[in-house]
Amino acid sequence: MAETISASSAAVNGYHHPGEKTSLKILIVGAGIAGLSAGVGLRHQGHEVHIYEQGQFAVETGAALHIAPNAHGVLKRLGVDVAASGANLMRMLTEYKSTGELQRQIDLELSNQNWQHEWLLAHRIHLHDTLKRTATSSTLPGIPVELNLSTPVVDIDPSNACITLKDGSIVRGDVVIGADGVHSRSRARVPGAENAKVFGSGKAAFRFMIERSAALEDSVTRPLAEKDGELIIWYAIDRRIVMYPTSHDTLLNFVCIHPEGESEASDDWNTQATHDRLLEVYRDFDPAVKALIAKANPESLKSWKLLDMPALPTWVNSRLALIGDAAHPFLPHQGQGAGCAIEDAVALSVVLERGLSPEEVPARLKLWESIRYDRANRIQEYSRLAGRDLKEGVKMDMTEYTNYNFGHDEFDNSTQRLREYKWAQVPKVYWRMPIQFGPMPGPRQNHQGTARNALKSTFTTASIKFKTSRTVLQNLFPPGDKKYRFKSPGTIAYASFSQTTLNKMEWLGGSGYSHLGLYIHGVEYTKSNGDIVSGTYMPILFESLTDPIVSGREELGMPKLYSAIDIYRGAESYRVNTSWQGSQWGNFRLEGLKPVTDLSNVTGKISGEDDDGILVYRYVPKVGRENKGIAADEHAVFVPYKEDMPQPVTQRVWQANRATFKIDALDWDCLPTLHHVIDRLQELPVYEVVGGKVVEGVGVPDVGAARRIE
Repeated sequence: MAETISASSAAVNGYHHPGEKTSLKILIVGAGIAGLSAGVGLRHQGHEVHIYEQGQFAVETGAALHIAPNAHGVLKRLGVDVAASGANLMRMLTEYKSTGELQRQIDLELSNQNWQHEWLLAHRIHLHDTLKRTATSSTLPGIPVELNLSTPVVDIDPSNACITLKDGSIVRGDVVIGADGVHSRSRARVPGAENAKVFGSGKAAFRFMIERSAALEDSVTRPLAEKDGELIIWYAIDRRIVMYPTSHDTLLNFVCIHPEGESEASDDWNTQATHDRLLEVYRDFDPAVKALIAKANPESLKSWKLLDMPALPTWVNSRLALIGDAAHPFLPHQGQGAGCAIEDAVALSVVLERGLSPEEVPARLKLWESIRYDRANRIQEYSRLAGRDLKEGVKMDMTEYTNYNFGHDEFDNSTQRLREYKWAQVPKVYWRMPIQFGPMPGPRQNHQGTARNALKSTFTTASIKFKTSRTVLQNLFPPGDKKYRFKSPGTIAYASFSQTTLNKMEWLGGSGYSHLGLYIHGVEYTKSNGDIVSGTYMPILFESLTDPIVSGREELGMPKLYSAIDIYRGAESYRVNTSWQGSQWGNFRLEGLKPVTDLSNVTGKISGEDDDGILVYRYVPKVGRENKGIAADEHAVFVPYKEDMPQPVTQRVWQANRATFKIDALDWDCLPTLHHVIDRLQELPVYEVVGGKVVEGVGVPDVGAARRIE
C-alpha cells in the first residue's frame, strides 16, 4: 500500500524537527457542511487541509436549512456570506392546526433585534457551494483546501492520524476529523461507539420544494405563500408539515413529518417517494394545504427516516475527532443540525490554532470536546422534545429553547475557553487583579493607602455609551465564576467608557488624578441563597497616579492599573488620550458639546449611568515564594451608590452630538505590562454609539461602601 506523502511536503505533514513551529496536516473525512466549514476555519489558521469525500456532490434539489443567528455569526467570522448565496431572512413564524385554524403568529422582525446576526433560511446546495468555494479559493488567506472527490475512506488509525483509502493508499497527517455524517465510518474508531447505534425515531419525513410562483398563481394556495420569509407549521397530533422559503424567497421548502410506517421512507436521504402516498398521509389536513403539497414534483419527492442516536461517551480518540452528525445526529425539529455542525467546526479551528505543535493535538482535541459536548447534546435533546407528538389541549412551542440556541457565539466562547486552558497549563504563576485578563506580568506587590473626606472635591466625568456583543463582554467576567450574568438574553449588550478627572482631593494634598474605566451595564450577580445583586460590572479601571491604584486594589478590591490620561478640553469638545511611557493606546472624543439645562435626570456617578452600583471581582495573591500561585482571597464586591459618602452633586452638564473612541493594543514592546489587557479591549465590537456627555460637580464618594457580596 502506497503512502501519499512526498519529501517536499514533509515540513507541513507533522514530520519536523523538535520545537519547530509548523502548520498541521489535517485530514477531514466527509465534505458536507461540517467538513467544509472545518476546512474553511482551519485554512484560516494556516494549516494544510485535505478533505476526502466518497461522493461526487450529486445535485440535490429538495433540501433547505436554517442558518440561525448562532450559526450565521460564526459563518461571517469565517468569511462566508450566506445572504449572497441566496439565503433569505426569516421574518415570521405562523402555526396552524391541521384543519387550518390559526394558533399563533410571531413577527420575527422584532425578535431578530435581540440578535446581532440575522436568522436566515438557506438552500443546502447554495450554502454547500459557497463553503466549497471559500475552502478551495486560491485568493483567500491560507493554503487552499485540497478536495478529493470519489475517494472513500475505509479505515482510520487515530493514534497515528492515518486514514486508509478504498484503493489501499494510506495518508498520514497530524489530525483526522470525522465529518462523515449520520452513517459515519469514523465513529467506529471512538470508544463506546459500539453501544451507540443509530436508530429510527419512529418518524419519517417527505421533503421537496416547489416554486413559490406556483403557489401564488393559485387562488386557493396564494394566502399561504404571500408573506416573504414566513415559516408555517401545520400540526396534527402525530404529524406536521413545515414550510419555509429559501433562495431569495423564490422556492418553498417542505418537510412533512409523519409516523414512519406510513411511507416508503428508508435511511437514505434520496429514497424516492410517491405523490399518492404524500397526499394519503395528509388526507385530513386543510384542503388549501393539500392543494399546496399536491404541487410537489413527483420526480423530486423524497422521503427518509428521522434517525436518532444515544449520546456517545466521547467524540475523541487520540488524534481523531468527530464533528456534526458523525458525533451527534440531530432530529430536524429545532433547525439546529447544520448550525451545531458549523459551531463544532469553528471551535475546532480555534483550539487548533496557528503554530500548534503536533504533540499538543490530542490534548487540544479533548479541550475542544469539553467546549462542545454539553451544548451539542443539550440542543440535541431539545430537538427530541420539540418533536414530541401533541397531546389534546397542549400547544407546541417551537421557540421554547430559542434563547439558549441563539444566544451564543462559539468563536468567542471557544476563544475564551482556549485562553483559560492555556492559563491553567502554567503552574504556580503569579496572579494579580484583574485575573480575567490572565496572569498579570510584573513583580509581586503589596499595596496600601488611605481614603479621606472628599466632600469639597470636584469631578468632571466624560462618558461614551455604546452597543456591543454580549458574548465578548461576558468573556470579561471572572474565569470560572458562573454567578455573573446579563439580565437580557439578547446577544446585544451595553457598555460605557467613562473618564473622570478628580481635583481638590484632601488626601492628595489638594491635587487630583484621572481615571478611565470600562463599565458593562445590565449585569446581575446571583448569590448562593438565590438573591440577585444588580449593577454595572467594571472589569478594568485605569488611573494616572500610583496612590489611588494602591489603595483601590488593596482596600476595596478594585481592578486598577496605571495609564497616563491626558485631557484636552475645547469650547465644544472633550478629548482624552491614554498612553503608557509615550505609547498611545486609546483616543476618546466627544464633539459638539451643548449645555443641558434640565439636570434632574443626570447622574454624577463614575459609570456615567444611573446604575444601582458597581460590581467588581477581588483577587489577592498569597504572600511567600512557597505559596506562589495560591490565592489568599478572592470574592465578588459590590459598591451600592446610595450608601456611598459623600453623594455627588451635579452642577453642569454638556451633551455631545458625536462621540467616538479608538483602541490600539500596539505590541508587547510598546506596552510591556498592559498589552494583554488593551488587546482584549480592542476586541470589543461597536455596533452603535448611543450617547456621550460631560458632567461636572462636587463631592467625590470614597467608595467606602464597597463590600463583599457573600
